[in-house]
Amino acid sequence: MKKLFLFAAAAVLGLSNVNAQDSDNGSTALSKGSILVEANTGFGADMYGHSANTGFGLLSVDGTTIWSIGAEGGYFVMDDLAVKVGLGYNDYDGASSFSYKLGAKYYIASQFPVQVDLTGASGDDVYGDESPLWVGLQGGYAWFVADNISIEPGLRYNLSMNEDFTDEGIFEFRIGFALHF
Repeated sequence: MKKLFLFAAAAVLGLSNVNAQDSDNGSTALSKGSILVEANTGFGADMYGHSANTGFGLLSVDGTTIWSIGAEGGYFVMDDLAVKVGLGYNDYDGASSFSYKLGAKYYIASQFPVQVDLTGASGDDVYGDESPLWVGLQGGYAWFVADNISIEPGLRYNLSMNEDFTDEGIFEFRIGFALHF
Protein backbone atom coordinates (compact mmCIF):
# COMPACT_ATOMS: atom_id res chain seq x y z
CA MET A 1 0.00 0.00 0.00
CA LYS A 2 2.90 2.35 0.76
CA LYS A 3 4.24 1.78 -2.75
CA LEU A 4 0.86 2.73 -4.22
CA PHE A 5 0.80 6.03 -2.30
CA LEU A 6 4.44 6.73 -3.23
CA PHE A 7 3.66 6.06 -6.90
CA ALA A 8 0.57 8.29 -6.78
CA ALA A 9 2.50 11.12 -5.13
CA ALA A 10 5.27 10.84 -7.72
CA ALA A 11 2.72 10.89 -10.54
CA VAL A 12 1.01 13.98 -9.16
CA LEU A 13 4.31 15.80 -8.70
CA GLY A 14 5.52 14.73 -12.13
CA LEU A 15 2.36 15.97 -13.80
CA SER A 16 2.14 19.20 -11.82
CA ASN A 17 4.08 21.06 -14.50
CA VAL A 18 1.45 20.23 -17.12
CA ASN A 19 -0.84 23.19 -17.77
CA ALA A 20 -3.87 22.04 -19.71
CA GLN A 21 -5.87 25.23 -19.24
CA ASP A 22 -6.17 28.06 -21.69
CA SER A 23 -5.36 31.06 -19.50
CA ASP A 24 -5.86 33.52 -22.36
CA ASN A 25 -9.63 33.12 -22.39
CA GLY A 26 -10.02 32.86 -18.61
CA SER A 27 -11.13 29.22 -18.54
CA THR A 28 -10.58 27.15 -15.42
CA ALA A 29 -10.39 23.45 -14.67
CA LEU A 30 -14.10 23.34 -13.80
CA SER A 31 -15.44 25.46 -16.68
CA LYS A 32 -18.05 24.37 -19.19
CA GLY A 33 -16.37 22.34 -21.94
CA SER A 34 -13.52 21.07 -19.73
CA ILE A 35 -12.70 17.37 -19.47
CA LEU A 36 -12.06 15.39 -16.27
CA VAL A 37 -9.99 12.19 -16.05
CA GLU A 38 -10.07 10.56 -12.63
CA ALA A 39 -8.74 7.52 -10.78
CA ASN A 40 -9.88 6.60 -7.27
CA THR A 41 -8.76 4.36 -4.46
CA GLY A 42 -11.29 2.99 -2.03
CA PHE A 43 -10.93 1.81 1.57
CA GLY A 44 -13.63 0.16 3.61
CA ALA A 45 -15.44 -2.22 1.26
CA ASP A 46 -16.02 -5.69 2.63
CA MET A 47 -14.96 -8.96 1.02
CA TYR A 48 -17.68 -9.13 -1.63
CA GLY A 49 -19.29 -5.76 -0.90
CA HIS A 50 -19.00 -3.08 -3.51
CA SER A 51 -17.48 -5.31 -6.14
CA ALA A 52 -18.29 -2.91 -8.97
CA ASN A 53 -15.17 -0.83 -8.68
CA THR A 54 -14.07 1.73 -11.30
CA GLY A 55 -10.94 2.65 -9.36
CA PHE A 56 -7.87 0.98 -7.93
CA GLY A 57 -8.24 -1.52 -5.13
CA LEU A 58 -6.53 -4.45 -3.43
CA LEU A 59 -7.96 -6.59 -0.64
CA SER A 60 -6.69 -9.88 0.78
CA VAL A 61 -8.61 -11.80 3.42
CA ASP A 62 -7.90 -15.37 4.56
CA GLY A 63 -5.87 -16.16 1.44
CA THR A 64 -8.41 -14.73 -1.01
CA THR A 65 -7.20 -11.74 -3.00
CA ILE A 66 -9.43 -9.24 -4.77
CA TRP A 67 -7.99 -6.50 -6.97
CA SER A 68 -9.44 -3.95 -9.33
CA ILE A 69 -8.34 -1.37 -11.85
CA GLY A 70 -10.35 1.29 -13.62
CA ALA A 71 -10.85 4.95 -14.35
CA GLU A 72 -13.55 7.55 -14.83
CA GLY A 73 -13.94 10.42 -17.24
CA GLY A 74 -16.25 13.38 -17.39
CA TYR A 75 -17.31 16.38 -19.41
CA PHE A 76 -18.35 19.68 -17.82
CA VAL A 77 -21.77 20.51 -19.27
CA MET A 78 -21.76 23.75 -17.27
CA ASP A 79 -19.37 25.40 -14.83
CA ASP A 80 -18.74 23.08 -11.85
CA LEU A 81 -21.03 20.26 -13.19
CA ALA A 82 -19.58 17.22 -14.97
CA VAL A 83 -21.37 14.22 -16.44
CA LYS A 84 -19.22 11.15 -15.80
CA VAL A 85 -18.73 7.57 -17.01
CA GLY A 86 -16.42 4.92 -15.61
CA LEU A 87 -15.19 1.44 -16.47
CA GLY A 88 -13.35 -1.11 -14.38
CA TYR A 89 -11.99 -4.64 -14.29
CA ASN A 90 -12.13 -6.71 -11.10
CA ASP A 91 -10.45 -10.02 -10.25
CA TYR A 92 -11.71 -12.23 -7.38
CA ASP A 93 -9.06 -14.86 -6.85
CA GLY A 94 -9.25 -15.92 -10.51
CA ALA A 95 -12.90 -15.03 -11.27
CA SER A 96 -13.32 -11.74 -13.11
CA SER A 97 -15.98 -9.10 -13.67
CA PHE A 98 -16.41 -5.80 -15.45
CA SER A 99 -17.98 -2.76 -13.85
CA TYR A 100 -19.47 0.46 -15.14
CA LYS A 101 -20.57 3.78 -13.70
CA LEU A 102 -22.75 6.65 -14.95
CA GLY A 103 -23.31 9.78 -12.91
CA ALA A 104 -22.82 13.47 -12.28
CA LYS A 105 -20.32 15.40 -10.16
CA TYR A 106 -20.90 18.95 -8.94
CA TYR A 107 -18.27 21.14 -7.28
CA ILE A 108 -19.92 23.32 -4.63
CA ALA A 109 -18.04 26.66 -4.48
CA SER A 110 -15.60 25.08 -6.99
CA GLN A 111 -13.99 23.21 -4.10
CA PHE A 112 -16.33 20.61 -2.56
CA PRO A 113 -17.24 17.83 -5.02
CA VAL A 114 -20.49 15.92 -4.52
CA GLN A 115 -21.39 13.02 -6.78
CA VAL A 116 -24.36 10.79 -7.43
CA ASP A 117 -24.07 7.79 -9.74
CA LEU A 118 -25.36 4.40 -10.75
CA THR A 119 -22.76 1.62 -10.60
CA GLY A 120 -23.17 -1.93 -11.87
CA ALA A 121 -21.19 -5.07 -12.57
CA SER A 122 -21.36 -8.22 -14.65
CA GLY A 123 -19.40 -11.45 -14.52
CA ASP A 124 -20.86 -14.95 -14.62
CA ASP A 125 -18.02 -16.46 -12.57
CA VAL A 126 -18.59 -13.98 -9.76
CA TYR A 127 -22.31 -13.17 -9.67
CA GLY A 128 -24.05 -16.09 -11.34
CA ASP A 129 -27.42 -14.88 -12.64
CA GLU A 130 -27.29 -11.63 -10.64
CA SER A 131 -26.36 -8.20 -11.99
CA PRO A 132 -25.43 -6.12 -8.93
CA LEU A 133 -26.43 -2.48 -9.03
CA TRP A 134 -25.71 0.35 -6.58
CA VAL A 135 -26.63 4.01 -6.24
CA GLY A 136 -23.59 5.88 -4.98
CA LEU A 137 -23.48 9.15 -3.04
CA GLN A 138 -20.13 10.81 -2.53
CA GLY A 139 -18.79 14.05 -1.07
CA GLY A 140 -15.36 15.44 -0.36
CA TYR A 141 -12.83 18.19 -0.82
CA ALA A 142 -10.88 19.12 -3.99
CA TRP A 143 -7.32 20.14 -3.22
CA PHE A 144 -5.84 21.62 -6.40
CA VAL A 145 -2.10 20.95 -6.24
CA ALA A 146 -1.76 22.62 -9.66
CA ASP A 147 -4.15 24.46 -11.96
CA ASN A 148 -5.22 21.22 -13.61
CA ILE A 149 -4.53 18.54 -10.98
CA SER A 150 -6.62 17.81 -7.91
CA ILE A 151 -6.46 15.33 -5.07
CA GLU A 152 -9.96 14.64 -3.77
CA PRO A 153 -10.37 12.79 -0.48
CA GLY A 154 -13.96 11.98 0.36
CA LEU A 155 -16.60 9.68 1.79
CA ARG A 156 -18.88 7.47 -0.28
CA TYR A 157 -21.99 5.44 0.48
CA ASN A 158 -23.16 2.74 -1.94
CA LEU A 159 -26.81 1.75 -1.59
CA SER A 160 -27.58 -1.71 -3.01
CA MET A 161 -30.44 -1.89 -5.49
CA ASN A 162 -30.49 -5.74 -5.59
CA GLU A 163 -31.93 -7.39 -2.49
CA ASP A 164 -31.28 -10.80 -4.07
CA PHE A 165 -27.57 -10.01 -4.36
CA THR A 166 -27.09 -8.00 -1.16
CA ASP A 167 -29.28 -5.64 0.79
CA GLU A 168 -26.37 -4.04 2.62
CA GLY A 169 -25.02 -0.59 1.87
CA ILE A 170 -21.28 -0.03 1.79
CA PHE A 171 -19.48 2.95 3.31
CA GLU A 172 -16.03 3.85 1.93
CA PHE A 173 -13.25 6.39 2.37
CA ARG A 174 -11.83 7.34 -1.04
CA ILE A 175 -8.93 9.31 -2.39
CA GLY A 176 -9.34 10.51 -5.96
CA PHE A 177 -6.70 11.84 -8.31
CA ALA A 178 -8.07 14.01 -11.13
CA LEU A 179 -6.63 15.67 -14.21
CA HIS A 180 -8.59 18.57 -15.66
CA PHE A 181 -8.19 19.48 -19.36
